[in-house]
Amino acid sequence: MEKETKIWVAGHRGMVGSAIVRKLRSEGYHNLVLRTHSELDLTDANAVEQFFVSERPEMVFLAAAKVGGIKSNSLYKADFIWENLMIQSNVIKFSHKYGVKKLLFLGSSCIYPRNAEQPIKEEYLLSGYLEETNDAYAIAKIAGIKMCQSFNQQWGTNFISVMPSNLYGIGDNYHPENSHVLPALIRKFHEAKVTGLGEVTLWGDGSPRREFLFADDLAGACLYIMGNDMEWDLINVGSGWDLTIRELAELVRNVVYPECRILFNGEQNMNGTPRKLLDITRISSLGWRYFMSLSEGISVSYKDYLDRIG
Repeated sequence: MEKETKIWVAGHRGMVGSAIVRKLRSEGYHNLVLRTHSELDLTDANAVEQFFVSERPEMVFLAAAKVGGIKSNSLYKADFIWENLMIQSNVIKFSHKYGVKKLLFLGSSCIYPRNAEQPIKEEYLLSGYLEETNDAYAIAKIAGIKMCQSFNQQWGTNFISVMPSNLYGIGDNYHPENSHVLPALIRKFHEAKVTGLGEVTLWGDGSPRREFLFADDLAGACLYIMGNDMEWDLINVGSGWDLTIRELAELVRNVVYPECRILFNGEQNMNGTPRKLLDITRISSLGWRYFMSLSEGISVSYKDYLDRIG
């Protein structure tokens, strides 16, 4: 990418999209096209096409999506599959039609089978059953990957799909019902601290293992991928190590409210996938690595929570 390249970051107000914008600006990219949801509804095909007609972006970061934690994914499956299918279908289709040079589609590690061999390689896609609690979202994201691959094969486009591990960071969603596990833990421990509650009860039994990556580290990987030729059209991005939810809760507790006790309700149906550790051989072979440690990232995230919500 040249510094003058016209770049559209779809979903620039979300945690990942805003991290990508920060990284682009810090690297000197100034010709950015940004639209809020009220300015451009990505589920509206006519509106999206008119956007491409008027703006003609050369590069596209597709970070726009409907996302949420295990509870919202279980309760609102229709919303998750429909909205994500519409967003990505419109953006990918018109990126091809109007000559976008390169597109990066952001997915999720939940695309892989529930009981996939660990660490999870890119080629394990569609090799087994999905986790039921977020299968609608996963199927939408799988469709986006296959759409990118199909356009590449039929039309010679340069559309790459990036599958990150669990993300967190500045601008995260701390909603009490719809957030992911790490921001949910920050909120729970903070509210316990404010109210003087001496213990926090968490869903599940604390045994599932998860891998976490700071959103700004993902942004760096995305710029690296967009700025270099790739031999793959599907690339995992993660830290390369995981920990249990219990261990994660202890890390968050130690940052937010060290005196608090941690309890689990033991409902294993709220555990989700037993383990999700990505094989990051491909991205590592290109020389990329993450920088933000999990403990430091939790501290940065808690400050962001206090500044915006707490």
